[in-house]
Amino acid sequence: MLKFAVLPCLIRGKFMAYCHNCGEKLPKDANFCPNCGVKTAQGTVSNAPTPSDEMRQAFAKMSVEIEKAFTIASKEIQAAFQTARENVQQSMQREPVVCGNCSEKNPGGSVYCYKCGEKIEAKGKEKKA
Repeated sequence: MLKFAVLPCLIRGKFMAYCHNCGEKLPKDANFCPNCGVKTAQGTVSNAPTPSDEMRQAFAKMSVEIEKAFTIASKEIQAAFQTARENVQQSMQREPVVCGNCSEKNPGGSVYCYKCGEKIEAKGKEKKA
């Protein structure tokens, strides 16, 4: 394919330019070739952004937003782990519960005995017959 230079021509008194990439006739104020999309001399002079420039800017903005989201998520995850750690420590500090059926000591807060599977009655409540 022949590469054409931007050629201003004087035909019948009109200024005309042609695409340096494909040779298509260009409108006077064209920043991009309507045929192949390449930036024209007018587009270069006016510093017209190409779609790839706009995409690059959009990705840069998106990466900043994603970084913010990951920072927030990281803080929330750390807080959740701290809460879980505190809950585990509290449950380990509870007084063991003795099963009324088999007399096995179960961790504090247990609802069912891990040895026999019977429901452990809370202190102060009587076992229903």
